[in-house]
Parts: sequence; C-alpha cells; structure tokens
Amino acid sequence: MRNVFLFIRRHFNFLFFLVLQITALSFLFRYNKFHEAAFLNVSTEITGRINEKYNGIEYYFQLKKTNESLVRENLVLRQQLKDNYEAPDSIRRLILDTIRVDSGKSYIKYRILEAKVVNNSIGSQTNYLTIHRGFAQGVRPNMGVTGPQGIVGSVVNVSENFATVMSMLHLQFKVVAKLKNSSETGAVNWDGQNPLFVTMRNIPKSAKVNKGDTVLTTQISSLFPANLMVGTVYEIVPDNTTNFYILKIKTATNFSNIEYVYVVDNLQYDEQKRLEDSTRKKNQ
Repeated sequence: MRNVFLFIRRHFNFLFFLVLQITALSFLFRYNKFHEAAFLNVSTEITGRINEKYNGIEYYFQLKKTNESLVRENLVLRQQLKDNYEAPDSIRRLILDTIRVDSGKSYIKYRILEAKVVNNSIGSQTNYLTIHRGFAQGVRPNMGVTGPQGIVGSVVNVSENFATVMSMLHLQFKVVAKLKNSSETGAVNWDGQNPLFVTMRNIPKSAKVNKGDTVLTTQISSLFPANLMVGTVYEIVPDNTTNFYILKIKTATNFSNIEYVYVVDNLQYDEQKRLEDSTRKKNQ
C-alpha cells in the first residue's frame, strides 16, 4: 500500500492530466453527436477485432468438440441412407377391394457406429488401424469400416473397448467394387506400393471406362452397403495376356490423416453366412 501512495505522489501531475483528459473526452463524445458517432464507430471496430481474435482462439481449442459433433451428425445422416435398408421380398402385394397396395416392408440391414482412430499405419505392406470401440460397444470381427470420404477396411480383432482394423492398404484386403458409369464389377486390392492407389482387376476391355470414373462398393459385399466411395480411376492399363483391364484407382480415403471412422454392422450377415455355409456342406 505504501508503494501505491508513493507511485501516485511521484506521478501525480501526469495522473491528474489523464483524469482531466478523460473527463474532457467524455463530455465531448457525450454532448456532441458527430464525435459520439465517430467514437462509437471506432470502438465498435476495435471491439469487433478483439472479439474476432478471441473467437478464433476459442474456436481453435473447441475443434475437438466440433469434430465430435460433426461425426455424430454424419452418423445420423449415414444411418438414414436408403442403401442401409433392404426388403427381403418386394414382390408380395396386399389386395383389398381391387386396390393394389404394396405391403413389402424395408428392414434395416446396416447399423452405423462412429469410432475414433487411436493408431494408424501406412508404411508397411500389412497396415492396420486401431479404433476406440470394442465388443462392449457392439463391434465384432468382419465388420466393414468406412470414413467420411470412402471405405477404410474391415475389423479383424476386438477387445472390450478397442478394435483392430485391417486397412485397405493391406495385401490381404479385398473388396468387390463397380464402375459407377457402366456397373462393371471387379476385385479391388492393394499391391503394396503407393499408399495413394489400389488396383482393380477383371474389368473387361469391352467396358466403357475413362480416367476419372468413380468406383463404388456393390450390393455383393457383406462388409459395406452399396454405393460407398472406393476411389476414382487414375490410370487404365490394358493386360496384353487377357481380355481385361488393370485399373489404377486413387483411393477416396486419405489414409495419412484419418481421425474418425464409421463401423458398418451388417445385421443380416450371420443369417446369410449360416445359409451359405449350410449350402456348401450339402453340396460337398
């Protein structure tokens, strides 16, 4: 306290001048409309710039919550995609008073779960991701995994709260895909070289395919709903030994910066697999 009084005593004249100056300016801005308007404009500009800087800083520290909110919103939208629903019988009809009414019901086939990526590799020929969801949250092996831009891989191992995902950048990962324009289907896998590209085979040379064509998943896959992005055609290589093209596909997913993914739960997978396994056993 003594130091405060000494400071005021030492700088009394300057402090008294500041008080008088502030008082004079307040009278000027309060009772003069022109100067009041000018002061308000300047103060508004300064306040706006300060708020802009503050909001920018606050937004930076809120990015995590913003991303999580967007992931949840995308999850709701993805769950509503029509490809997640499938009617087991679309031919049955109910006839009442000669009026034909479609009674076929569409049942949900795919359930979507969001998950955060906690580990990821792209430098090996057998790359995996680790996601923070396990069997306690409904994840099990043989579930497809997709990202905001395109497919990512499939679940191969699960613990209580984590799961390991075989990346599309894995030599053993394969998925059936189709060309959007011609609907020709082929097998997509990685050749172990460039992490930006995968290879699509078994596309006949009679098919119309161009650089930049979109490659999508098909309804044949048990891992993914139809029409999810796989990538785009980057290069068309004719195989001189066969009647098929080898297509170089630029992946839709950028595997170097994945933060969130969506796990695809095929609710009809077990029933389909039991039927197919039973059929194989009968024919052996």
